[in-house]
Amino acid sequence: MPSQTTEPHEKVPPNGVHNKLLDQVIRPPGREPSPQPTHLGVPGISPHRVLHEEGPGYVAPVFEGREQQMEQVMDHIEEKGFIPPEFVESETNWFYNELGIDDNYFQTETVEAIVNHILSLYAGKVAAYARDDKRVEIRLDKEASDHAVYIDTSVPGVSNIHGPRYEQRIDEKYINGSTPASSYRVETFRSGSHLPGEGDQRLRCYFVYKCQFATPSADAQETNLEVVGEKRFLTKATKNTKEIYQEIMNNVVKRTGPVIEMFEIEGSRERRLVIAHRQGSALGIFSALSDLYHYYGLTSSRKYVEQFSNGITIMSIYLRPLPNDARGTQHPPIEASIHQIMKEVSLLYCIPQNKFQGHFASGRMSLQETIYAHCVWVFVGHFLNRLGSEYASLASILDPSNSVHAEMLSKIKKRLRTETFTSEYILEIINKYPDLIRSLYLSFANTHYVQTRGEQDDFIPTLSYLRLKVDKVLDEDELTTMISKSVANEHDEMVLSAFRVFNGSVLKTNFYTPTKVALSFRLNPAFLPEVEYPQPLYGMFLVISSEFRGFHLRFRDIARGGIRIVKSRNREAYSINLRSLFDENYNLANTQQRKNKDIPEGGSKGVILLDVDHQDKVKVAFEKYIDSIMDLLLKPTSPGIKDPIVDLHGKEEILFMGPDENTADLVNWATEHARSRGAPWWKSFFTGKSPKLGGIPHDVYGMTTLSVREYVLGIYRKLNLDQSQVRKLQTGGPDGDLGSNEILLGNEKYSAIVDGSGVLVDPRGLDRDELVRLAKKRAMISEFDTKLLSNEGYRVLVDENNVTLPSGEVVHNGTILRNTFHLRAGKEFDLFVPCGGRPESIDLGTVSRLISDGKCMIPYIVEGANLFITQDAKLRLEKAGCILYKDASANKGGVTSSSLEVLASLSFDDAGFVENMCHREDGTAPVFYGEYVKEVQETIKRNAALEFEAIWREHQETGLPRSTLSDVLSVAITKLDEELQNTELWDNEELKRSVLADALPRLLQEKIGLEIIMQRVPEGYLRAIFGSYLASRFVYEYGSSPSQFAFFNFMSKKMARIGSRPHNLPVRSNGS
Repeated sequence: MPSQTTEPHEKVPPNGVHNKLLDQVIRPPGREPSPQPTHLGVPGISPHRVLHEEGPGYVAPVFEGREQQMEQVMDHIEEKGFIPPEFVESETNWFYNELGIDDNYFQTETVEAIVNHILSLYAGKVAAYARDDKRVEIRLDKEASDHAVYIDTSVPGVSNIHGPRYEQRIDEKYINGSTPASSYRVETFRSGSHLPGEGDQRLRCYFVYKCQFATPSADAQETNLEVVGEKRFLTKATKNTKEIYQEIMNNVVKRTGPVIEMFEIEGSRERRLVIAHRQGSALGIFSALSDLYHYYGLTSSRKYVEQFSNGITIMSIYLRPLPNDARGTQHPPIEASIHQIMKEVSLLYCIPQNKFQGHFASGRMSLQETIYAHCVWVFVGHFLNRLGSEYASLASILDPSNSVHAEMLSKIKKRLRTETFTSEYILEIINKYPDLIRSLYLSFANTHYVQTRGEQDDFIPTLSYLRLKVDKVLDEDELTTMISKSVANEHDEMVLSAFRVFNGSVLKTNFYTPTKVALSFRLNPAFLPEVEYPQPLYGMFLVISSEFRGFHLRFRDIARGGIRIVKSRNREAYSINLRSLFDENYNLANTQQRKNKDIPEGGSKGVILLDVDHQDKVKVAFEKYIDSIMDLLLKPTSPGIKDPIVDLHGKEEILFMGPDENTADLVNWATEHARSRGAPWWKSFFTGKSPKLGGIPHDVYGMTTLSVREYVLGIYRKLNLDQSQVRKLQTGGPDGDLGSNEILLGNEKYSAIVDGSGVLVDPRGLDRDELVRLAKKRAMISEFDTKLLSNEGYRVLVDENNVTLPSGEVVHNGTILRNTFHLRAGKEFDLFVPCGGRPESIDLGTVSRLISDGKCMIPYIVEGANLFITQDAKLRLEKAGCILYKDASANKGGVTSSSLEVLASLSFDDAGFVENMCHREDGTAPVFYGEYVKEVQETIKRNAALEFEAIWREHQETGLPRSTLSDVLSVAITKLDEELQNTELWDNEELKRSVLADALPRLLQEKIGLEIIMQRVPEGYLRAIFGSYLASRFVYEYGSSPSQFAFFNFMSKKMARIGSRPHNLPVRSNGS
């Protein structure tokens, strides 16, 4: 753990702990202001909000038939005979007039229902006399299609975790699933008087009503309460309440996260807490809020949950101290605790129902401790080393730089990671040691909790702060000893020790930021075992929310890669996805690193795994993931909203992201959000954005396909093939980016296409005009006009069964045919271009189906889709004579386009970027944009041709498989790139300008000027351009194992062009 420095004039607490003040926080350099994605009313920052209105702010319309109904109720009760006649009037009067139930209930319910409720309450009183403790215990619920009533006895300020849990039921049945089309409002209050004969029990009543909106389908940006409000709310809410809600509504529609406001009640210690958020963004928060304010010794007199047809939920909670409660002495006064509750609502919003909620509801652990434990539980589940020494021994024998060995190790790793430590088992272990968790949390808090306003901090006394003052914070040795002495066995020790690893790895976190939408942690990846992850990561982010968990991994400081969202069909699929989440993310980033050999950015990737119960939360998860990572990239400048964080990394970080699976339509939001938060790098934050935001869409301009086509055309060129006679198989149909552009750019004889809808085959060639029509429309082959097929052609869709093919074969299941068609290939295909499909569609177990008599039945394969063929399968295919180019080489057009999109955004100032790169409102493109796109396309083709020729030449010279050479060249380029960035060559101004002049797009230099570009683009990015350009050009020309003086010769030519002499040039030998 980092050491604490004590200044001579500071008073040291008895436990030796220094809570960090603002001037002690490590500040990252140069981070810009960040307008808030969430909103928090902060005492001391804005004037106190005092309500002068008496009462709850709601007035129910008077029910004119109340007295008549009451008479009918008493008559029915007398008829039933369960209550003695002399008690009928008093019991009815108590129910109508003393419990505080408003006329809305009596107007809604039938006489029969009211009679049943009164009888149930009376029965509870009678049953109490048969109990030893004489306690009245009432559990009453009625659920109809359009409303529900729940009545329960409870002690104010206590979460009854063994009771009926009506609030959880209301959450799950009525609030969580709320949408503008179907939602429910909730009113709940506690009776003002005690139950007869009871000292502490009171009735808590809940009334749930189906919403009837004034305007059922309002726009999401509409804020007028009279338009978006619910009819009952508009009728009952007072003018003052509407004004409060209107102000909050105006704020919440602009923000990603919740709005949290507090109001004082004039002449009272009561506080009114108002929380607004988007529907579906905080499942379970209604019930969890009760646990929160109970923990701080408060109780609620009333609560309201209001829904609005623009998709907003607003909750009002009326809080007061526990009346004459002996336990109140251990709680801070409401004037102090209400501020801590406001801060912790934001924490609760991130994970409303954490895995350790029971400890929190019972008061055994604080909210911070339970959510900390939840986050580490997630961490432990991914990183607990459970491979054992056998794996390490095997890994030491094999060569991790050999792609076949690396892939085999990866598969063995998956097999060895058995279910020894399931999520449930880890949870069971952690639950056994709440006291240990408290000590481990203190260690975490001691590092990352920032006391924002010194000893006069408005938010103290908080439990976090008090425990840092009172409890002893243990150092690493003491924690290790404590864990060893406390645990029952080795497994428990492994899990608890992982908490220490987590604490030691967190470089910065938004855990203590007052407003946030998910919890994010920037981790030092040094804890990853080298034997499992031989390529060291540069940076790692872990993001946790109730809807998802996600990582962002990068191999260099300057790195770029897509953000994908992984969905799961069922719990079994989720379990598989969960186990492979980090490894898949690591492998994708590693592939990206190899693919990015021609560009300045290294490889990165972000993967978001939706929780099994939140598969519909794609947009919510993406927005929370992006916003919480931005919390750690931008400097917080609004006290009480985005407080400073402890930054142990201490360096400015910029992430470059792009679209991937399930995120293509979300990148515009990310770009706009970065701009709204004041990020200076908003223009370059995401690629793949709309042309109106300066994006260059890969699909529109065929960027990825241009690279793939260059490899296909290279094969034709080398072998003198007529492409119009080449019989072609393609997975990934005319509806996709790669598939559609491959059809439009190519002129082969298509024999078969497989896409999500099924299989389309014609040995005589599919009609080209029809394929072009589908490609331009982006339609699946299910729309292919089958009348254009020859008598040998056929189409089988995934939902078709028992289809007879022209050959007489019967296809029993269309989905199975679709999934395996690429493995049925006979000798009717010359070229296979996978443009879509799941990873590992061809592996070592299935590759033999493509080989007959030792020969590959498909002579040429260009792998357009990422990871479609495993590395060991590629080597088998090449050994069988196939000419094969792998994904990391062929599929790099998109990354080149994105890199040049980023470069343009960094080179232009905001005004220039809008003028030259952003499409106009009418959709027309600036002249510069069109010309720049053409230069990008030419750059993609040039880079692809250079690598194709290098691999072809190296294969002829060495005989090594092309798929191996692709990796060898990538490693050689990236290694030389890193070396060059750290040599004195960068300090040679003439050389630097000459290389950048060659590397940077000509149009950018003509438009902006080299000098200005060098001033605007960050130096680290320019270094990366310098290194990657020189390294790739050298390796493409001289190969991966050049002669001893090859680099000297290469640089001599460069120097000769600028008239310099090649002094002190590094000599490169045998690729080292």
